[in-house]
Parts: sequence; structure tokens; C-alpha cells
Amino acid sequence: RLYQNTFEMPECKGESTTQTLHLIGDFSAPAEFFVTLGVFSFLYTMAALVLYLRFHALYGENKKIPFVDFCITVCFAFFWLVAAAAWGKGLTDVKAATRPASLIAAMMVCQDAGVTCDVGTTPAMGLANISVVR
Repeated sequence: RLYQNTFEMPECKGESTTQTLHLIGDFSAPAEFFVTLGVFSFLYTMAALVLYLRFHALYGENKKIPFVDFCITVCFAFFWLVAAAAWGKGLTDVKAATRPASLIAAMMVCQDAGVTCDVGTTPAMGLANISVVR
């Protein structure tokens, strides 16, 4: 969950206790915006479907209803593009905050003289990148 921004790392001095570090920043807003827009899009789609199927005659007779429907659809398309960009920016921020070099710099035990901290592996972000593209 992106909004918790906490993780635990061993202190390495006794190997029996852990230190909780907090990431700087709140990375939940872009994801919340994306999901909220998705929910509103779904609800509007259901309402439009009812209008198209149940009140087809009203939709055909009144010339303002198709224009309003078109304008709302264009607005949703624009906001979807903005939400996808926000999702991508949020992912970039999470990747920067959880970069191994940033995590090592945040660990106080790595700042001690004579201590060498090494990155084991770089986290795989392939599925996260795909979530932005799709």
C-alpha cells in the first residue's frame, strides 16, 4: 500500500531488532485520483447505457442530449490522460524513494565509520511500469 510509506530494516548491531524508517512524501494522491476517475467513468458509463437503451427515443429527439454526452465523454478522456500522467509521476516518485542508494543513505547504521553497506539486488519494477502503460 503506497500511502503507508514505512518499511523495516535490520539495525545490524544485534540482528534481533529492527528500525522503522519512513519514506519522505505522500505517494497516494496520484493513485487515488486514477481510481476515483475510473469509478466515476464506470458510473457515467452505466448511466449513459441506461439512457441509450431505455430512453432511446428521448436521446434521438432532443439534440442537446447527444452534445452534452459528447462533451462529458471528451472531459473524461482528457481527465483520463491527466490521471495516467499522474499515475506515471507517482510511480516515478515511488521508484526514486525506494531506490537502493536512497535506502542505504537513510539507514543510520550505514553512516558509521568503517561500515560498508551493499545493495543485494535492484527491485524489479517491470509490472509497475506496465501498469502505467496499460
